[in-house]
Amino acid sequence: MATPDIQQIGWNATSKEGVVAAGSAEAVAAGITILAEGGNAADAAVSTILALTVTDHGACSIGGEVPLLIYDAGSQTVKALSGQGRAPLSQKAIDWYLENGIPEDIKMAPVPSVVDLCITTLQKYGTRSLEEVLPPTLALLDTGTKPWHPKLARTLRRMVQEEQITSGSREQKLQGACDRFYGRNKDRNDIAEELEEYYIQQGGFLRISDLAAHTTTIEDPLTITYKGYTICKCGPWTQGPFLLQALKLLEDFDLKGMKQYSADYIHLVTESIKLAMADRDLYYGDPEFVDVPLPALLSDTYTEIRRSLIDPGRGSQEARPGDPHGMKPLLDHPGVFRPGPGGTTTCVVADRWGNVVSATPSANVPKEPRDGGKAGVTYSNRLRSLNTTPGHPNCIQPGKRPRTTLTPTLVLKNGLPILAISVAGGDLQDQVTLNLLLDFIEFDLLPKNAVTAPRFATAHHEDSFDPNPDRVKTFKEAGSLTISENTSKSTQKELKQRGHKLTIATSPIGAPVMLYIDQETGDNYAAGDPESHRHAAGLDNN
Repeated sequence: MATPDIQQIGWNATSKEGVVAAGSAEAVAAGITILAEGGNAADAAVSTILALTVTDHGACSIGGEVPLLIYDAGSQTVKALSGQGRAPLSQKAIDWYLENGIPEDIKMAPVPSVVDLCITTLQKYGTRSLEEVLPPTLALLDTGTKPWHPKLARTLRRMVQEEQITSGSREQKLQGACDRFYGRNKDRNDIAEELEEYYIQQGGFLRISDLAAHTTTIEDPLTITYKGYTICKCGPWTQGPFLLQALKLLEDFDLKGMKQYSADYIHLVTESIKLAMADRDLYYGDPEFVDVPLPALLSDTYTEIRRSLIDPGRGSQEARPGDPHGMKPLLDHPGVFRPGPGGTTTCVVADRWGNVVSATPSANVPKEPRDGGKAGVTYSNRLRSLNTTPGHPNCIQPGKRPRTTLTPTLVLKNGLPILAISVAGGDLQDQVTLNLLLDFIEFDLLPKNAVTAPRFATAHHEDSFDPNPDRVKTFKEAGSLTISENTSKSTQKELKQRGHKLTIATSPIGAPVMLYIDQETGDNYAAGDPESHRHAAGLDNN
């Protein structure tokens, strides 16, 4: 099948055969082409993600990161794939960070993780080769005008070459391509050598040993049940669990009875977000390095005592982390951790066999330099989502994953996938996801209505991209609340009276894509917010 006409790709679509919603129309076309050729959701997601690294470059990059959630119809399970690069393994490098901070140059780059994430997804859940999913990306690079375009095209073609000459199964061939990129090939380590040369030239700490040690872990998702729906998130190496905490705080309230976008509704959801994000800022970090008290944070007992802090008539002006260890609503001595949007893109895919993917590619690529060295692999800023605060669970350590804002979502009903959501917007991501989830679960909005509905969010939290060791200084704006301009004037007035520091948004709050699967009819509905330049398409129902 020929590549879909880009001009015909809009912002919402319905199909029984498969749908894709993502950032650019070209990336959506890449995914749809793979589905049309018989590939599954994993294959299509990889093709979409790789194309996004070109079309949405700056927001994401081949040298960036991409957490991914997948529902595998064969095993009927959800898994979280940690496409997140790690800090350098060198203790000398970590000591430098602790003394000097995490600067806004190549030293903020984690190990590039997109390539390994894509290869692992194809190996474990896909059916296609790298050579088969790459043509849309290579076509974009070959017609591109940026200095790194021909360099990255050459890198990707060398990986395809390695796949072709590696003997064995499809999975082994894919591994050969991956090993050439990450420096694990004894005969041909040219790509990794070029990456290391670039890091050294620019003053970075990453080396081939860091590349070679990188793997994409496959983890069980964190889940809760909210009013009959199973919400699946990545672990506390992302901010995802705070969405689960917020939903648990909200579950006993009659949100539908409050009416959508009423002052009562917006106030309650916002106050729940504030409480959950205070715990995020204090407790979350890479669980391979720190003991995150998730069972306590998500327990019914802790939820109940934290819920009592919500004042229905007044917006909180303080950050209030709780004490999940002592089961107290407030931490007695939070110390320095208690304080007085980013570049990311989106991808969700569903296929005709019931497989579903939600992924959030990112990088926050610095504007200069963007040549990516000889390999054309530009870098991410994600190490700035770590900090240098001694004793903090998110303090930088050798080989540690930053606690990222990237946070895809899958939702099941009766064990089957029903929703997939991905949002761009840094600290806004799960706040916007919460808006969309409640739009659907409480108010029956389909994706095309949910992604265009009014939204709201707060900056009452620490900045996830500020590594300042004094966490007090990273707190953004106490008591703040930003709401879409089409929220009623009476609601705005009431929120101000409750103490919310209101900002009226004239541009989109976050950039979401969303898909819904009607398990009775088999229809897939996908949509991306057109105002934030999201796109969606579906296969023809033949």
